[in-house]
Amino acid sequence: MIGIVLVILVTTAVVVGMLGFVVRSLLFVSEPNEALIFAGTRRQIGPGEELGYRIVRGGRSMRTPLLEAVHRMDLTMFTIDVVVQNAYSKGGIPLNVVGVANVKVAGDEPLLDNAIERFLGKTRPEVMRIAKETLEGNLRGVLAQLTPEQVNEDKTRFAQNLIEEAEHDMHRMGLVLETLKIQNVSDDVGYLNSIGRIRGAAVRREAAIAEANAQSEAAVQKATNSMESEISRLDADLEISRQQFKKRIADAVSKRAAMIAEAEGQVAATIAQVKAEIERQRARVLQVQRKLDAEVVQPAEADCKAAEERARGDAARIVEQGKAQAGALRLMVEQYRKVGPHAREVLALQKMLPLVWSVSGAQQKLVIKKITVLPRRSGGGDESDLARSAIGTAEQLRAATGIDLAAIARRLGAPPPPSKPPIPDGGT
Repeated sequence: MIGIVLVILVTTAVVVGMLGFVVRSLLFVSEPNEALIFAGTRRQIGPGEELGYRIVRGGRSMRTPLLEAVHRMDLTMFTIDVVVQNAYSKGGIPLNVVGVANVKVAGDEPLLDNAIERFLGKTRPEVMRIAKETLEGNLRGVLAQLTPEQVNEDKTRFAQNLIEEAEHDMHRMGLVLETLKIQNVSDDVGYLNSIGRIRGAAVRREAAIAEANAQSEAAVQKATNSMESEISRLDADLEISRQQFKKRIADAVSKRAAMIAEAEGQVAATIAQVKAEIERQRARVLQVQRKLDAEVVQPAEADCKAAEERARGDAARIVEQGKAQAGALRLMVEQYRKVGPHAREVLALQKMLPLVWSVSGAQQKLVIKKITVLPRRSGGGDESDLARSAIGTAEQLRAATGIDLAAIARRLGAPPPPSKPPIPDGGT
């Protein structure tokens, strides 16, 4: 009995285990983030349209043994880094764009059907690669429609245009683009930096203009306030100056009257003094004239008459001396002409004879360099003395001055030498 019960229990356990194994191998449970595709059975989806699979999401289903195969498709979201290098924008400027996209496989039909047809059996990295290449292509297409300024200034609009452009391609593949964010937009030619510098310079310029305007307005207001205060001060000073000027005018008028009266009195006194001085000077002039006449004029007239008389006497003497000298010169000229060609030497001798005493050197020590023997006196005393004197004078003159009177006399008495014939050209 116990053995039968044991057999029954064992049999029951085996059957339950086999049933559990069968149920476990045939029953599939779908997680909320996945879809189960039971391929192998056909189902009607519309008039004349059938599908060779069925989809189970968020539930469970039994697989038909030997007729169906079960595939799992992950519906979780995955992140893709979208990077585009040297993508030409509308202005022809190559841009570099970096963005992040969140993509997932669609969980609703008919998009899920598209995903099953295209990605069933593919790994998740392959799906991510396809989605990334698709997004990068769409990104290049959107960049070609926008200028660099539009891409850089409004990244939200740029991302929205990209989402709208990529949704069509994503839906055809059964993918859903959840979010797309543009992280950075740059370029290799520095175009965006130039735009940024230009905008920054414009902003700084506007700020500087605004600051300058504010400062100028403040300066104008300050200058206006200063001008008004200065005008008020000047008006007060002007009024004070006017009162002081009026006071000075009154003082000057009264002082002028006093000064005029004083000046008139001084002038009257001066005039009276000058008149008295004029009368005194007139009397003194008459006195001085008489004194000058007695002391200067009359003696001067007497001296003038005496000088005239002396001058007449001197003139008569000079005239007589001139006449005598003229007569003497006339006689000398006549004698000079009578003597003939030797008159010049005789005249020179006459002029030199008074100098003999000085020339002879009688007042100096006598140095004998040459002795000349004179002839003895003959019977005629006067003629011998004259010859001796002439010879002695000539020797002394030659010794003192080097003038040889005998040689001069010989040259004067000798006939002129014959002229030499002209030397022909080239002669020696």
